[in-house]
Amino acid sequence: MSDWCPIAKDYNPLKAGSIDGTDVEPHDRAVWRAMSARYKPNKGVVGDPLLTLFVARLNPQTTEDKLQTVFSKYGDIRRLRLVRDIVTGFSKGYGFIEYKEERSVSRARRDADKLVIDQHEVFVDFEQERTLRGWVPRRLGGGLGGKKESGQLRFGGRDRPYRKPINLGPGAMLERGGGRGEPRAREDRHRYRESDWGSRNRRDYRERDRDDRRHKDRR
Repeated sequence: MSDWCPIAKDYNPLKAGSIDGTDVEPHDRAVWRAMSARYKPNKGVVGDPLLTLFVARLNPQTTEDKLQTVFSKYGDIRRLRLVRDIVTGFSKGYGFIEYKEERSVSRARRDADKLVIDQHEVFVDFEQERTLRGWVPRRLGGGLGGKKESGQLRFGGRDRPYRKPINLGPGAMLERGGGRGEPRAREDRHRYRESDWGSRNRRDYRERDRDDRRHKDRR
């Protein structure tokens, strides 16, 4: 637990699909896809990855000029690339910004995250495709963070970091009724509730019959 970190140091699809990084098997098909993917970073991307920021959740109407204006206040920009659809030319809602100095990258990551640009709150983080070993993009079932609440959540990133796992140990698990006996205990509690409700219903019926008989005798 001493080397535990809420942010992923190496990318592992199985851990990214777990809220605390302790899952031992995938819980959705996307994780399976990411585990079987053989992804290699795009060799056509140029620039220093350590000086590059990833900017996402952009308004589809946001242009390169607007990004240049907003992010240039944090430092001198060397390259700016807004990712567009190769067929339609429309923005995909994310881009990459390379600065000339490391302090500019740190400042932009700190201050520009959750900044509102063209009525959209943007997400800003370091580039991970070329810096995080084993990286698999979201389109292949990987990625980190995001706001998709359909069950295919990814953890270990800035937006949704890992939660610290609880290490109870075997003794504590036995005291709490854990291990193999826990499901049985839950079933017993569930059965107890059902029997309790059943007895309550039977008592209610008996009381109603008794009241009905009394009412008939009075008449």
